[in-house]
Amino acid sequence: MPDVGDVVTCRLVVAPYDESTVATLAVTAPDGTVTAPVATTADGGQTWTAPLAYIAAGIWLLRWTVTGTGASVEPLTVAVAPAPASMADVRSYSTTTQLANFLHAAPPLDAVKLLERATDLLDADFLRAAVYDVDDEGMPTDPIVAAAFAEAVCAQVEFWGEVGEETDISGPLQGVTIGSVNLQFGAGDNRSSPDYYAPKLVRALKSIPSDKLRWVAASGGW
Repeated sequence: MPDVGDVVTCRLVVAPYDESTVATLAVTAPDGTVTAPVATTADGGQTWTAPLAYIAAGIWLLRWTVTGTGASVEPLTVAVAPAPASMADVRSYSTTTQLANFLHAAPPLDAVKLLERATDLLDADFLRAAVYDVDDEGMPTDPIVAAAFAEAVCAQVEFWGEVGEETDISGPLQGVTIGSVNLQFGAGDNRSSPDYYAPKLVRALKSIPSDKLRWVAASGGW
């Protein structure tokens, strides 16, 4: 699968062919823009090539049209991935180095994406009722809090690696207490353990001293 920024040579082999064979290429970008890269042949019409630069992520449609001998239409769809993200591109409480040290193994190739999503999960599901010192970008400034947050998101990434990112084994989080916050998603007889969240994530947050992080809500469930 190509990435944004890749420059490729599109190639078409025509059979049968002769001097009357002509191939043209029409390229439709993900935004609907249509271009016609110059196609050339060096062997009398059997093999045609055209340069193409993938300038946007998404689905590209390549359509070769052959006239003369070997006349045909050859459509091809190409999925182009965005340029790989680096830690500078995302908001994360952990680096890939911290993740590798936590796992005692090489991190997954999509570690940057997973750390970003784990950070989003931590913010949305656990830290909305939390008060702690932050910098101008909203990142924790206390080293103890920063280390606990890093451990929490690393634990969630490890958990996803074991059960899958979208796995919800026993239903939504219900009945977990952290500090003065009682997080309950749902109620009644269907309460279950917080299997969508890594147990180590919860333990990491509980390890933060109350003078470093405090909770401003008596109950959750949002």
